[in-house]
Amino acid sequence: MLQPRDGYRMVSGRHAVVVGAGPGGLAVALLLAREGVQVTLIEKDDCVGGRTRTVTAPGGYRFDIGPTFFLYPRILADIFASCGERLEDHVRLERLDPLYHLVFEGGGEIRSSPDVARLKAEIARIAPQDAAQVERYLADNRAKLEAFRPVLEQPFDTLRSLVSPAMLSALPLLRPHATVDRDLQRYFKDPRVRLAFSFQTKYLGMSPFRCPSLFTILSFLEYEHGVYHPVGGCGAVSEAMAGLARRLGVDIRLGTSVDRVLFEDGRAAGVEAGGERIAADSVVVNGDFAKVIRDLVPERHRPRWRDAKLDKARLSCSTFMLYLGLEGGMPPALGHHTILLAEDYRRNIDEISTGILPMQPSLYVQHAGYTDGGMAPPGHTSLYVLVPVPNLRAGIDWAEIRPAYRRLVLDRLKLLGLPDIEARIRYERIVDPTDWRDEFAVNEGATFNLSHDLGQMLYFRPHNRFGPGLYLVGGGTHPGSGLPVIYEGARITARLLLEDLARERRTAPPALAPFSVAPTGEAS
Repeated sequence: MLQPRDGYRMVSGRHAVVVGAGPGGLAVALLLAREGVQVTLIEKDDCVGGRTRTVTAPGGYRFDIGPTFFLYPRILADIFASCGERLEDHVRLERLDPLYHLVFEGGGEIRSSPDVARLKAEIARIAPQDAAQVERYLADNRAKLEAFRPVLEQPFDTLRSLVSPAMLSALPLLRPHATVDRDLQRYFKDPRVRLAFSFQTKYLGMSPFRCPSLFTILSFLEYEHGVYHPVGGCGAVSEAMAGLARRLGVDIRLGTSVDRVLFEDGRAAGVEAGGERIAADSVVVNGDFAKVIRDLVPERHRPRWRDAKLDKARLSCSTFMLYLGLEGGMPPALGHHTILLAEDYRRNIDEISTGILPMQPSLYVQHAGYTDGGMAPPGHTSLYVLVPVPNLRAGIDWAEIRPAYRRLVLDRLKLLGLPDIEARIRYERIVDPTDWRDEFAVNEGATFNLSHDLGQMLYFRPHNRFGPGLYLVGGGTHPGSGLPVIYEGARITARLLLEDLARERRTAPPALAPFSVAPTGEAS
């Protein structure tokens, strides 16, 4: 049986409540249970994973709800290893090649490959002069990632963190005042090639023309470390994490909503959930930050993030989703991931950023059955279609526009060689920004959480240690959004929590008063 490591032996038997069984909440639960902490993981839905889950629709069609691929599995593999397990024994990850098929509406296409020679050949078909720069781009971003990795692994609780040795070492490579697109101009002259290495900023819900240049590492991660499909869908990863958590003793309570975090003498001391008060030494909140923190934590316990600041926080875009169960197969040319990049991509992005609904949108299509035959019944196809759109601050009347926008998206699919979609639809679900807000508790329908501009990163992002006894994990806290980054954030949060518990136990008086919550006062 695994034993807590020496530095954390004093935390064995302490109790932590984790609110939300998304990727970050599951990872924190694993890391805490590994060290002997008693963990209660409370999830409002009847399954784990949050948006990183896979659902089976009528007719046997299976869909990932949110993330559709797995990137940089090393961090999660490390978490499993710390629990004495191998990730590959729990989840089968298929590495994709090509990574995706990029179709430029203005002309040209690239089937992106992790094989550098093939990638250069693909780029040479549309921009011969740029193909020669691929290796320089990869080498520079390899160095950038290595320099910035220690920054991603450290908390940013104080302003002094901004001048940590890791930050000072990384700064010369980060070009903090350049954007992703501008940084890529040092390598690639053709705007289509720059798009091939920058559209990944949409994983953060941001524009490559505004996103800080640090994030050129996103495409590098794909080429260097691979893009993977978890067999059975991304939900298979969440289920594997939950299964291991249960074996480590985590009490996972599904279908239970947390009503509020309880405080005693200014410190988080438990939660109220389903009419029950659950005492805890520490509370970890995993959810859409701007939504869940308002709902669960009174303003006086979040002085740096009061409602007025949340109202002004800069948010990511949203998405308009089609989950389609189709009779029949797909043309051979449609691979696992296909991305249609609008002819005027910059205008498309600017419209989204300024609250205008694009009428010539870019879109992403996942045909998981290209790799995984279990995602649809024999002779059928599960198709996932995502269109970036403005979040709800734009004031778009989705109830009115939804049918017409659905029609527009189906028409856009014809550009990818899918002219007969509607006649073959046997199952259909639409999720628009109002659904992200109402069904998935996403603030303003901003699917990718707080934006990742310089004013909302590092120290300026909500802190992993949010207050006494209260911690955050998820895309809304440091280091940010995206599965590997959220898993890294879980490691930071768990480490801070364990260090705090160990320190408190060392300095605690011999007898601790039992937990109690008065009917009025701090618990309100």
